[in-house]
Amino acid sequence: MLVVTDPRGEQVADLMAYADGDSGEWLSSGRTFDYNETIYLTSGHVLYSNRSRPMLTLLRDDVGRHDFLLTPCSTETFELLYPPGTAEGHPSCFGNLVQALAPYGIRPDQIPTTLNIFMNVLVGEDGRVKIGPPISQAGQSLELRAEMDLVVGLTACSAEGSNNGTFKPIDYQITAVQSG
Repeated sequence: MLVVTDPRGEQVADLMAYADGDSGEWLSSGRTFDYNETIYLTSGHVLYSNRSRPMLTLLRDDVGRHDFLLTPCSTETFELLYPPGTAEGHPSCFGNLVQALAPYGIRPDQIPTTLNIFMNVLVGEDGRVKIGPPISQAGQSLELRAEMDLVVGLTACSAEGSNNGTFKPIDYQITAVQSG
């Protein structure tokens, strides 16, 4: 069981998961959207791998708004979407995940779109996306149950535009649950 909590409110966390022992099987936004028939994931939805196997189930969702459309912020994100000079020395979700997942044999090109917990992405009728301030409040959580043994990377997002202009911590708790 993994519980991700926003202790102060309005903070996004990027999550990526892989089948333990097989970095070629990862969390897939496309498969997840297809099988749930929605881009708005919340309690009861299952998150699927690129091999169509259940990886995680969203059990309890205090917020009800997460994003699985946008990639983790990166140096390139800051170079292309933020004012000039922003990228230099700026931490990124992609960089944090690369560093955290490398010991498990996961290469940078194996980090696709992440589940951006608490991120408030609005989709217009014309298909354009806009990032709004997170609607998460202090103490709200997302509880996920692993459906297989996983390697999980989790980082607090460092993109100002995703966190209403400020950076705050993300809390998490892992609880082992024995089956059968």
